Amino acid sequence: MEKLLKLRVFYLFLGLGGGLFTPYLTLLLVDNGLNSGQVGALMATGTLVAILFQPVWGIVSDRYHQTRLVLILSVAVPAGLAVFYRSEYFIVLFAVYMVSTVFSSTQAPIADSYAIAAAKRAGSTYGSIRLMLSFGAAAGGYIGGVYVSSFSVSTIWVPFLLFNLLAVLVAVTLPKEAEGNAIMAQSFAQGMRQLLGNRIFLAFLGGSFLVNQTMTAFGTYFVLAFQSVGGSTQYAGIALMLASITNVPSMLVASRVIGKIGRERTLLLAALIYVFRWAIQVIFPYPAAMISVQALHGLSFGFFLVAAVEYVSQTTSSDMQATGQSVFNMVFSGLSGIVGNLLNGILLSQGGVQLMNVSCMLSSAAGAVLLIYVARSSRRQLSAAAEGLSAQTEI
Repeated sequence: MEKLLKLRVFYLFLGLGGGLFTPYLTLLLVDNGLNSGQVGALMATGTLVAILFQPVWGIVSDRYHQTRLVLILSVAVPAGLAVFYRSEYFIVLFAVYMVSTVFSSTQAPIADSYAIAAAKRAGSTYGSIRLMLSFGAAAGGYIGGVYVSSFSVSTIWVPFLLFNLLAVLVAVTLPKEAEGNAIMAQSFAQGMRQLLGNRIFLAFLGGSFLVNQTMTAFGTYFVLAFQSVGGSTQYAGIALMLASITNVPSMLVASRVIGKIGRERTLLLAALIYVFRWAIQVIFPYPAAMISVQALHGLSFGFFLVAAVEYVSQTTSSDMQATGQSVFNMVFSGLSGIVGNLLNGILLSQGGVQLMNVSCMLSSAAGAVLLIYVARSSRRQLSAAAEGLSAQTEI
């Protein structure tokens, strides 16, 4: 129970820091003289470098048992570099974001490997731990809106640094490695071939990519898009808080939904809610609608993330857990972040909010199609396995 408490507090501080800083980073960069296209290019390039490092973090964690060290670095380095976002030089901003993303990109897979192992050991659920990140992000989003409205956006790195340092202090008290992770019995290359040779898993990654690239339109460009249709930064903070707070009840009930309809169908359900979410913003491109539709965030992103993390955990072997989560995050956060930041930045800059929303709706729909294949294929595999077991019993 003590470890569960520590993980929940860690996720809370991480959510507070990210919730108040990340949505307003684009506003900070634009305030420094960049346009939305340049912001997208900067973030996409930094994320590309992060993707190249994701397998390295997985290997260090799984093979060399340095999970805690990797987790601490993933929080401490981006926090320490945040002060340099005040620079007006593109090359400095580029370097800071690139290095920060290299480290922060491993937060999710490493923290999730801790959370999944701790939840199983305590008879709890991953969602009951992960929801604290959403709760923190909700509060952080609102605090960020108030902070930017009251102070200069150039100093928003200060509370970000504070909350991340608190997260580091908690991470120091965690065990050196996640419980339940076996020693890597095969090479990284073998593990990668096993994962990427699975067509259903590849379809899952493709669906995750198409769905989550739309989230950069929310996570990276929401404040800019909201302002472009007449919204204020303070109301943007309310929308961000609403989006994050809906993750809390969603993640609490996600495990029950998964238990009733399965991981694959839960993924498909979440993808369809993504389509509905963007369709509403296409039909009603107004500030009030952009705020109200965030009530669907928990049912879309919250359900999808919990189901996806558990799906990866089930699909990968015990000695490849951190690596499996890293591969998923390479696609879910890395590749989708690159494409999403570039595509949505260009669409927002050249065609406005409406064009960006239409693109997100179509991308989510394409992702849902791939997840239909995943759900049907997984069902066929279960049926075949049940028939084989029945045949053996009869013999």
